[in-house]
Amino acid sequence: MTDADARTGRTVRTPALAFGILLAAVALVSVNLRPGASSVGPVLEEVRLGLGMSAGVAGAVTGLPGLVFGLAGAVAVAFARRVGMTVGIAIGLVAVVVGLLVRVTTDSVPVFLLLTVVALAGMAVGNVLVPAWIKAHGHTVALMTVYGTGLLVGGTIGPLMTAPASEVGGSWRVGLGMWGLLALSTLPLWAWLAVREHRSPAEHAVSGDAPPSGRVVHSPTAVALTVLFGVQSMHAYVQFGWLPQVYRDAGMSASSAGALQALLSSVGILGALAMPTVIARGRGLRALAVSFGVALALGYVGLLLAPATLPWAWALLLGFAGLAFPTAIALITARTRHPSVTAQLSGFVQPVGYALAAIGPFLVGVLHEATGGWTLVLALLALTSVPLTLAGLRVARPTYVDDEI
Repeated sequence: MTDADARTGRTVRTPALAFGILLAAVALVSVNLRPGASSVGPVLEEVRLGLGMSAGVAGAVTGLPGLVFGLAGAVAVAFARRVGMTVGIAIGLVAVVVGLLVRVTTDSVPVFLLLTVVALAGMAVGNVLVPAWIKAHGHTVALMTVYGTGLLVGGTIGPLMTAPASEVGGSWRVGLGMWGLLALSTLPLWAWLAVREHRSPAEHAVSGDAPPSGRVVHSPTAVALTVLFGVQSMHAYVQFGWLPQVYRDAGMSASSAGALQALLSSVGILGALAMPTVIARGRGLRALAVSFGVALALGYVGLLLAPATLPWAWALLLGFAGLAFPTAIALITARTRHPSVTAQLSGFVQPVGYALAAIGPFLVGVLHEATGGWTLVLALLALTSVPLTLAGLRVARPTYVDDEI
């Protein structure tokens, strides 16, 4: 990519692919970028006992996804510059498969942790590079709809199916290992794509003349999008880890709390199907940004004042606020013209955002233990609706990061 290309928005595209192949490739990779990260929680106690893992190490395992997504995602663009976007994604998937399949065969805690990091690093590469890959191939609205929905579906089926599969298979190794088999099913198509496209000029034109943080950080739109992504990702981690406990502490059963968690997640999946199209039309984004913040505040205030009175209402409100996540994902491509800038933006927004998100569950646990209740925690979570709304209003402007850098 030349400077003129970046200014005019001209794109050096990768070799043409049939829409059906593009659709299958994006669907397969997106649904595999979350289960390996979200599936450990439901069987964490069994993993801890099976490996002789200490409680402290087990707690650290729950914080690994956000940490590794941030660190590995930060180098994904530079990696793709050397090997190409498609090869980079394919290598990331290989890391996912190896990490998830081999870790369930070990009895060593250090080896289990190392292989978990390998799998998460592979997912992090996909997180950053797939939006740029989509931008390079066209059909952006349709493919980003599939991508955003796949991420949420994968994140939902991980915790939903792992425990039942472990019970049927008689071991947590079965429940965790099946996600490696699911990822393995993606390799034939992505290996073929990697061989086919590795010599395309667009494959390596993904980072411009400077590292992502060196240029994109000067874009107000990029910074606002990072805040939006980070704040909402933090809430997703907090809700996944702590929301059922909030409901249980209010006197509800474990099954009811789990059903409410599923209700919250289902709203996000439905919203992911709509947000790329809404963004492409460019109408009502400011109103949506405000509504996300209002819903977030009302959901947490409801949990604070009457958690067991209208529990489904608070879950629905928080689920609606969670549409900020597929909105942020879709805006990574919608607020850029050239794939190289898309890659830079994705390589800035996601690592920084996930790093911010990783802090949330830890702080919630510390505050809950220190105060012995949920009042301060829920009040502070409600207040984060302010930066969420302000960031949403900024990215609602029809501006391009290409122009700002």
